Amino acid sequence: MAYTANDGPQDLPDRIGEESSPKRSVGEHISHITKAFTTKQGLIGTYDYAFLFKPNLPFMKKSTRRAPFFGLQDSMPVVLALLLGFQHALAMLAGVITPPIIISNSANFTADTTQYLVSTSLIVCGILSAVQITRFHIYKTPYYIGTGLISVVGTSFAIIPIATNGLSQMYANGMCPTAADGTKLPCPEGYGAILGTASLCALLEIGLSFMSPNLLRKLFPPIVTGPTVMLIGVHLIESGFKGWAGGSGGCYGRPETGPFMLCPSNSAPHALPWGSAEFIGLGFSVFITIIICERFGSPIMKSLSVVVGLLVGCIIAASTGYFSNASINAAPVASFIWVHTFPLSVYGPMILPLMAVYLILMMEAIGDITATCDVSRLQVEGKLFDSRIQGGVLADGLNGMLAGLCTITPMSTFAQNNGVIALTRCANRKAGYACCFFLIIMGVFSKFAAALTSIPASVLGGMTTFLFSSVAVSGMRIVSTVPFTRRTRFVLTAALSLGFGAILVPNWFSYVFTYEGDNKAKKGFFDAIALVMETGFALTAFISLALNLALPDEDEAEETESLAGDERRSDDEEEAQSAETEIIQYLNQFLAFASDFGNKKQTMHGADTRECLFAVSWRDSSLELRCLQEKKQRQY
Repeated sequence: MAYTANDGPQDLPDRIGEESSPKRSVGEHISHITKAFTTKQGLIGTYDYAFLFKPNLPFMKKSTRRAPFFGLQDSMPVVLALLLGFQHALAMLAGVITPPIIISNSANFTADTTQYLVSTSLIVCGILSAVQITRFHIYKTPYYIGTGLISVVGTSFAIIPIATNGLSQMYANGMCPTAADGTKLPCPEGYGAILGTASLCALLEIGLSFMSPNLLRKLFPPIVTGPTVMLIGVHLIESGFKGWAGGSGGCYGRPETGPFMLCPSNSAPHALPWGSAEFIGLGFSVFITIIICERFGSPIMKSLSVVVGLLVGCIIAASTGYFSNASINAAPVASFIWVHTFPLSVYGPMILPLMAVYLILMMEAIGDITATCDVSRLQVEGKLFDSRIQGGVLADGLNGMLAGLCTITPMSTFAQNNGVIALTRCANRKAGYACCFFLIIMGVFSKFAAALTSIPASVLGGMTTFLFSSVAVSGMRIVSTVPFTRRTRFVLTAALSLGFGAILVPNWFSYVFTYEGDNKAKKGFFDAIALVMETGFALTAFISLALNLALPDEDEAEETESLAGDERRSDDEEEAQSAETEIIQYLNQFLAFASDFGNKKQTMHGADTRECLFAVSWRDSSLELRCLQEKKQRQY
């Protein structure tokens, strides 16, 4: 059953909805499905579909009526489930396709391999999202796999810095091939090493999922996860900005000779030097469209603002001759997992950085699942909630391992879909399953993936810069929950100083180890240290974790420092002064009230004096002050 805004307390944000659906027999299931697809109520229902598409224009009257809320187990029309599921899929689209495109460019893959990875990313995200949404009970144990909520998963951004730095190191040490003229050739062995190492490191998150969520939060508090997530976003903005100006491949730096004097290459349609005004303008068309959608768009357009911006950029690029349909025509009609395969291996230097990635993914999953429970109006504490956290983290780790075996880099729980749930007021799993269906369909039809990989780098750059900035802002939000004491300021300063330094000067540790011998184990050990020291967010994660565990907690009575470093007055002093001021204000109001009490009493139509005092005090906003005064009198 769906509740409207007029249904009173049932529609409050803290309403706890039903957690499980009643058990039905096979016959009842068939009857329920038949009714859903053969009746008007089952297909369309009474939902106000115009609510989703009505723009927020200045001259249009804003409706105060809210759309009904569909809880986890509520009955929901089929058409609405498909529509909202498609909205969820589109909200994920940009985030799902970005990592395979960036990593493919770093591995110098051909267009058909890149298309395959984009298609497979969509398919795998659809399948593994269904695992999270379904929630399986592990036989004869108290453990689960999945959350049972609309907890969709997508390709993680956190793997991008590790993969790009790791591939650069592989080209430098000869693991990835290079042509005689220095041109980097495709490196399937390097990509296979990333997949194999990521699948192995997923065991860390799988093991930690059986620990108590409270213990996990204590070991990895916001002071550890916040700056790490923030630096992931900061690091990624660099690649987004390079793409915005034309690309991050061979044309970056404007070489004066060779096939990449122009971006994306000399033979590409409408090729221009890196940083040309035309490229900057294309990126801005995407960026500005996202802002316009947020300001004036309808509810469905706001949640899809990134995709709408990408679409507008593509239309402008196509009309001005930046698109080439050669790769679209050459692409097969359909694709699926394992059409292309890569030799799996374990690359030792990436183990420590990838372990940091999985710790971050685990804490992100805990935060995202908590937010999903909140916007779905379900319990955010207690045994059932802890069970959802455990199942979600376990599924997140298993998804990372399965993704590697399906030729895709690790998955993470996507947070942007919580915004879709809050905006559309739909937490029903039917919309989640519809989302999975659309993701799989998009991936199977590889012409769609080919069209996505043909998008000019400047258009993608305008979109990815916005996406990566949102990752950095998410980290800032986590950091903002940390009280700024002297201890926390010290931990953040120490962790961020090296993290920001490694991002701004990425080769600062490249010349520390000068070993040139034949001992591969020793060289691999040095490469591992260098990769961690040159990956800003991994460095920040390890330093903040170590310092948070090593430094003693401060006394609760210790004064909190302001952002400027000045000591604040204690809470007791502030409360005492505030109470004193409010009592004086109350007495002044009371004297003014007493002089005019006779007139006000007459307007109350003979009400009791005590009731009149209460009413007048409430109207004069002094009721709270009076209670405070009485409390102060009791203290004296």
